[in-house]
Amino acid sequence: MKSGEQTYANHRRMHPLFHYVFSLLALILLVTSIVELISSLQSGEQLLTSFLFLIISIIVIIVFLLIRTYPLKAQDRAIRAEENLRHYVLTQKLLDTRLTVGQIAALRFASDEEFPALCQKAADGQWSSDTIKKSIKSWRNDDYRI
Repeated sequence: MKSGEQTYANHRRMHPLFHYVFSLLALILLVTSIVELISSLQSGEQLLTSFLFLIISIIVIIVFLLIRTYPLKAQDRAIRAEENLRHYVLTQKLLDTRLTVGQIAALRFASDEEFPALCQKAADGQWSSDTIKKSIKSWRNDDYRI
């Protein structure tokens, strides 16, 4: 295996600043704001400030989720189009309409040699994306993932 080659074991991408730092800080902010609101309710003081603190933390959590969701949706659309074109080039047919976006995203890792057959098996058997990835024998790198 060449250095940097993707496999089932290493294909997932974690961005430490987002997945660990930002998510941990957002969670700490939310928990702290809830504790502060409860404390303010018990004392009867600074209710507006505590309530605003909670609202801001909820906004941060929503932004956190959207920052991840929107690019993934755009990436899914691009992957679906790329793999549909790839399938057409290899077989002169469009992808089976029974394939879900998740299945197509998993199939993108298959080499050209096994791609058409795996597409057919995945559509016929309604394989999960994990099953598809585990069935790939010759992985094709996807280094442009978000």
